[in-house]
Amino acid sequence: MMIREPGQQVDALAKAVIGAAIEVHRVLGPGSLESVYEEALTIELKLRGIPFDRQKGISVDYKGHAVGEGRLDLVVDGGLVVELKAVESLAPIHPAQVISYLKALSLPLGLLIKFNVPRLKDGIKRIVLSETLGDLGISAVQSPGGAK
Repeated sequence: MMIREPGQQVDALAKAVIGAAIEVHRVLGPGSLESVYEEALTIELKLRGIPFDRQKGISVDYKGHAVGEGRLDLVVDGGLVVELKAVESLAPIHPAQVISYLKALSLPLGLLIKFNVPRLKDGIKRIVLSETLGDLGISAVQSPGGAK
């Protein structure tokens, strides 16, 4: 399976968001509500001059027909999906959500960030939409290499 890596600009954006999320986690630590982390991360992104849309609504289509709506936590600079979680452990539905959002917006990269961990780098999953499998939306899920 061939995975299409995102371009340098999107990758740099992901690193900037990870840095902001690490700062939020450093200050707040684990144990807060998802809404608290989302609010804090939006403040940190503003402080760093990183543009984003919060709680962006998207249409879910089926064969050209709108069948529902979804809401993304953050879309950063129009090119990166960021989904936040404050759960004990991630379920298979969590990366599947990010894959659905990537498909709906035709974006290659998403970050799934789980704040309820002792070290945030252990709670970050990088999800890349597969180019070769198209609508199947299979992804590569991994921890980012450079996060500390």
